[in-house]
Amino acid sequence: MFNYLIIIKPLGLMYGSAGAFLSPENLVGRSGAKFPPEAATLSGLYFSANYDNPKIKQDLKENLFVAGPFWAKDKEEQQFYVPLPRHRILSKKGVDEWYLNNQGEWQRQTTDIEPDYTWQTITSWQSPLKIIQSQDAEESPWDYIPILHPRMKKTERHTLSQDGLFLENAVQLPEDICLVYLSTHEIEPGWYRFGGENHLVEIKTASIKSKKIINLFQQPIQNALALITPGVWGSTRYSYRYPQHPNFPKPVHLLTDKAIPYRYSAGGKLGRGRYAVPPGTIYYFDQPLNQSWWEWQEEWFPNEGYSLKHLGCGLALPVEIKSVS
Repeated sequence: MFNYLIIIKPLGLMYGSAGAFLSPENLVGRSGAKFPPEAATLSGLYFSANYDNPKIKQDLKENLFVAGPFWAKDKEEQQFYVPLPRHRILSKKGVDEWYLNNQGEWQRQTTDIEPDYTWQTITSWQSPLKIIQSQDAEESPWDYIPILHPRMKKTERHTLSQDGLFLENAVQLPEDICLVYLSTHEIEPGWYRFGGENHLVEIKTASIKSKKIINLFQQPIQNALALITPGVWGSTRYSYRYPQHPNFPKPVHLLTDKAIPYRYSAGGKLGRGRYAVPPGTIYYFDQPLNQSWWEWQEEWFPNEGYSLKHLGCGLALPVEIKSVS
């Protein structure tokens, strides 16, 4: 089970682009922006920090599990924020909820409310909507900032005469905000290079103290679940909306958004690009699953020499979906 919170505080800006490239005609675009870094980035940091210790590396390969990304307010890491389940709609004007009608279709009470919040505290996961909206829901706290950098000549402190500038799509976190990941292993506290452009961050480990959080992750999923991390299913050639293994029960109802790009580096090689089911996606089954995510078979997850379950793929928590007959 996840025992630790890995708490990451940037010492300045962080890199926030992934996948897409900016053209000379579009130097201020944010196509392909992606933040925070996936759990795979943290997993790679464990291995690079123990590069010269084969015994520890072998233990990490077999037993390390990480999941995220999440975030928290400073000194409140035990109440970190997770993506809001898609069936909950929280607005500054009020709340609404998707439910299943007697035709087995998704339906809302009203279409006048659009979501303003995309995150909620983990400790409020099973709280009533009104309580979550009033004190436990937030928008993303970071800002995207385009930073134009010079590309210098090797022998002079002048920019190159051609292609002498490049744009970094950086992210700025408020000083009282940190990134949070779940892990089965501690990591030595200190300063590390982290993310796409190796920006400097401060990392520390904290044990999960809340029994409420521990019990939530151990609670068996019944007829419905919500993803709190991206779900990557299928092979390197095909991306699916749910695991294709014959032992995985096919969901009868799905509430999701458009797929998101997913790519990670393993062993120094960039993995093949694929698509992921976004966090917040709701799966509804006609029969109880009766298993927590931790009990899911590793055969349900893609394996490219390293099971994506070890990277927290499709980490799910139980939810209740109302049905109206």
